[in-house]
Amino acid sequence: MLYRGRGQSDQERGLAARRGVIPAITVHADQAATRMSFDSDTPEDPHDIAVDWVLRKKEGPLTRKEQEALDAWLAADTAHAAAFREAEGLSAEFARLSLRHPAKRASARRRGRPVVAAAAAAVALALLLGDLSIPFVADYSTGAGETRRVTLGDGSHVELGARSAIALHFTPARRRLTLLRGEAWFDVAPDASRPFVVEAAGGSATALGTSFDVALDENGARVTVTEHSVSVASGGAEVVAREGQETSFLRGSSASAPAAANVAKLTAWRRGRLIVEDEALGDVLALLGRYRHGVVYCLRREICARRVTGVYRTDDPTQALADIETALGLSAYRLSNYLILLHE
Repeated sequence: MLYRGRGQSDQERGLAARRGVIPAITVHADQAATRMSFDSDTPEDPHDIAVDWVLRKKEGPLTRKEQEALDAWLAADTAHAAAFREAEGLSAEFARLSLRHPAKRASARRRGRPVVAAAAAAVALALLLGDLSIPFVADYSTGAGETRRVTLGDGSHVELGARSAIALHFTPARRRLTLLRGEAWFDVAPDASRPFVVEAAGGSATALGTSFDVALDENGARVTVTEHSVSVASGGAEVVAREGQETSFLRGSSASAPAAANVAKLTAWRRGRLIVEDEALGDVLALLGRYRHGVVYCLRREICARRVTGVYRTDDPTQALADIETALGLSAYRLSNYLILLHE
């Protein structure tokens, strides 16, 4: 069995594409081409687009329009062609390993690293992509290792962490935002007549003249207040967290009682640092995943459960991973830069 670091929930389930922007996306067809045209606020990483194209080609022959779009993208930059070749090579390697080491064999789990790689191959390409619909519903987004500061029309400021996205729903009566994935810090411009509400994981955080951080994970969300206070509603209940406090909630459940927060640690991403204190390796790998392309697996559940403490630079996730491997006495089998298997 392979174990992956806990990934974030990439979006609120059931979000429809915003009216008047693009139609809802339900299949891979044409995604690689259209995402290049509509997500103009944040340039897509060529590797992400390349993997889109590889997956689209696996579904069947490209239409003439799609082929023309692919040819134009490849010709636009040598980096595009290089990324496409790498994505095709990775896909071919996965297919080769899957044929040589069928994952369904009961004895495969005990036959060494190539077999593990074959099992990972079945899902790794999809995990590299994340949720393809997010660029289409987001007003602002970031890629791996990227942060972004945005000034909204009302004068509020938003700092997006790596691999994060928000959608805006402003009306004359209300300023509503949805955190689709990742993490963001909000510095809210006062306007008593228009509440500022951030929705995430089925709950909401309403600013009470404040600045605060909201972070999504696969199960829910955490709200950390850096100034004044925030009203957090989830599961039919409401709590008020004040400066220096945090509260968290699972989807559909009530928020926890506000408690003292290590604000410097929880907002260290704004300073280019990842600070972890006695945290499970799986959780740390999920955080590092925001700053690098690819996926990291643990060969055994016990490996992902091991505890990690350290301060790491977010601009060098490769070194951070190497430091963690050394500290825990682990080794890494690298099928490529996109697929790493940790073992003892």
